[in-house]
Amino acid sequence: MDHDPGLGALSSLGGFFVLRTGRPPHDGPPTLAEAYAARDADVEPEVYANPVIFRVRKVARSLRAPELRVAASIAHLGFTARLWSVALGSAALYGRVPDLDPRLLRWDADASAPDELWLAEVRGLPAERIGEVVREGHLVPLAAALRAQLPLSERLLWGNAASALMGAVRQIDRWAAVNGRTEVASRARARAAELFAHPTLAGTLDPATRRRRSCCLYYRLPGGGLCGDCCFDRPPGTDARPDPRS
Repeated sequence: MDHDPGLGALSSLGGFFVLRTGRPPHDGPPTLAEAYAARDADVEPEVYANPVIFRVRKVARSLRAPELRVAASIAHLGFTARLWSVALGSAALYGRVPDLDPRLLRWDADASAPDELWLAEVRGLPAERIGEVVREGHLVPLAAALRAQLPLSERLLWGNAASALMGAVRQIDRWAAVNGRTEVASRARARAAELFAHPTLAGTLDPATRRRRSCCLYYRLPGGGLCGDCCFDRPPGTDARPDPRS
């Protein structure tokens, strides 16, 4: 990271791993600290007034979600995947993670990856602090913001976090296999194992199959179906039965 202050190497892992650095092209986007603190679910907010709810409503319109909580889960899953990807990709490639302090990270809730996140200053931290950086720095306040404004299960949100983390591990595995960088995959898996041992993520995935033990509600979208790691074998409402291991 010290030799790649712009975090350019992350782009080789895929678009979800990219993190823009420096000042955004316009001054509008708030910090994630400001986004997490906003509370106003009762009105149609402008993007910078309540970025979290703005993103949820944008996803709801795009996917024709039947309920706002379904869109909130999908939006949360995607954003959580971004945070884990950036942090785990950095730990795997550089052996360090960037300081993703919510006060340093600006978020344009109306943009898509990788242009929605901008880190004002790249400051490397020991890779061992990845849980503190992502879990305490973002997932806890993000879950609090969502649950204060929408009827969402805490279990669902931590299941999303586990699924997103496992997705980042798989993508790094694929990249490492193609590029002959087995040490990168090993570092990613070691960090992920530590993260999955934390009480917030422990038990969220089946240890044998890596299928999650909660549902992200994607099946409730028009034509949604099931995710690859869903706890259901068939969508509920079609004589589905939860996976007996869930």
